[in-house]
Amino acid sequence: MNVMLRPLRTSVGSKYVMALTGLGLMGFVLVHMLGNLQIFLGKQAHNDYAHHLEESPVLVWTARAGLLTIFVLHIVLGVRLWLWNRSARPTRYFYEDTVQASWASRHMLLTGLVILAFVIFHVLHFTLGVIYPEYFARHPPDDPQKQRDVARMVVDGFHQWPVSLGYVVAQLVLGLHLWHGAGSWLQSLGWSGRRWLRVVQGFGAAFALLIVVGNCSIPLAILFGWAPR
Repeated sequence: MNVMLRPLRTSVGSKYVMALTGLGLMGFVLVHMLGNLQIFLGKQAHNDYAHHLEESPVLVWTARAGLLTIFVLHIVLGVRLWLWNRSARPTRYFYEDTVQASWASRHMLLTGLVILAFVIFHVLHFTLGVIYPEYFARHPPDDPQKQRDVARMVVDGFHQWPVSLGYVVAQLVLGLHLWHGAGSWLQSLGWSGRRWLRVVQGFGAAFALLIVVGNCSIPLAILFGWAPR
């Protein structure tokens, strides 16, 4: 066990593991977005997708447990690296030359904590049904199996403009986190140097834009009157 945890005791090792967990979370964010976008294929398509997941509870909860482990490890390492950096420079400069450092790169901990708060809200909203429980248990009146009408739950939830606004703001913050994170994680895995700088930065920007546009399209479409048929 000590041998396995040894890399986490160093800054370089922690950055490497954080990069791996970050890439794992990027993969989940992409797959999760693609699944949610099925609502644009129609109400039945979205419900079928959700019900298919519910039919494999062992697989789903195993995946959730693994995802939770990766997510917690990523947060813990991020906070620890931030504390190490602070302790290495206990006195902040009166004037900081931050021309080369973007706002996102200097506030990764802040955006990460905002994302954590959003994830908790999202789980309470759509996974556990604690928020707006009256929408969570609804099912189509003509469904003999009484399966949850997930598509309608999404529409009812995003009809509340504070909820939609909150989701959009959270996705913008996620985009800032991904914009810098995708590049820095790849650099931690060895994609460094001038040769790869533009490639890494371009990938981070493109991935962040893809996620923000894809995730924001659902609440904004519903908020402005669209509904799946």
